[in-house]
This record gives sequence, C-alpha cells and structure tokens, in this order.
Amino acid sequence: MAGSVSPGTDITGRDHTGMFTKILYPTDFSDIAMKAFDVVKQLKDAGAEEVIILHVIDSRFFDAMAWYATKDLKEIERDLNKEAKNQVKKLEDELKEAGFKATVRIEEGIPSSVILKIERDEGISAIVIGSHGTSNLQEILIGSVSEKVIRRAESMVLVVKR
Repeated sequence: MAGSVSPGTDITGRDHTGMFTKILYPTDFSDIAMKAFDVVKQLKDAGAEEVIILHVIDSRFFDAMAWYATKDLKEIERDLNKEAKNQVKKLEDELKEAGFKATVRIEEGIPSSVILKIERDEGISAIVIGSHGTSNLQEILIGSVSEKVIRRAESMVLVVKR
C-alpha cells in the first residue's frame, strides 16, 4: 500500500518501538550538564542502547578571542580540544562500563546548530540536555542553546533543570 507506515514507525520513518534507543547527550561540562548525564545513565532501564556524547566548541568564541588573544588562536583551539577530549573520555568510559555503546564527537560551530545537525544525521531517538549552560550572561544575550534545540528538534528532548 503506497504511503503506508510500518508498525513502530511514524510518517518520517523514525522507529519508535524503543523510544530511547539512541541518545544524543550534548555537554559543556557544567554542573547541570552533569545532572543530565545522570539522567542519560538512568535511560538504560528504558531501553537506551547507544549514546553519542557531543561537545561543541563554540566558534563564536574564536571570533571574540581574535580581538583580545595574547596567544595564538590555533594554540587555544588545541588546548580546548585536548581538555574536551580528556573530560569526554571519562564520560565515555563510564557509559561503556554501564553497558551502553558510546561514541564521542567533538565539533566546532554554533552549539544549537551542531546539535540539530547531528540529531538529523544520526537518527537520534532523544536528546538529553541541561536547561542552562556554563554562561548565563551569554544565554541572555544570544539565547539559550537548550531553548533553540527544544524548538527545532525532530526527536524528543529531555531537559534537565538545575
């Protein structure tokens, strides 16, 4: 039958038989992001199998730093990547120990845009995100990453509050 929908899928073809099978966990390593990490681990009991841990290095940071940096921007970028890899590795190990398939992505760009692109590209079931990031002032000036993700995501978004 043309245009029919298979059992367990919606009209876009997304499978909803395991509501939380593939989780996207964006983190900025803030306290609230770590609370969201605890929620991710609890989703194992709800059928979660795979977690993509995502850290986005905000490209707007480099634009601002270009005016004020006393060190080479490439050196700053290397330092940020190294620190992110160290922090993300701990999270990845913890998830694997809990029985998840865990992968890590460290990307550069505008956080909300990168999160939404990966959601689409990876066929994510749910995004688990903290309600506020590391910079409340930045959120006032340019808008909350979590708010943008909530408004534009195709999958379910679980927002963890403070």
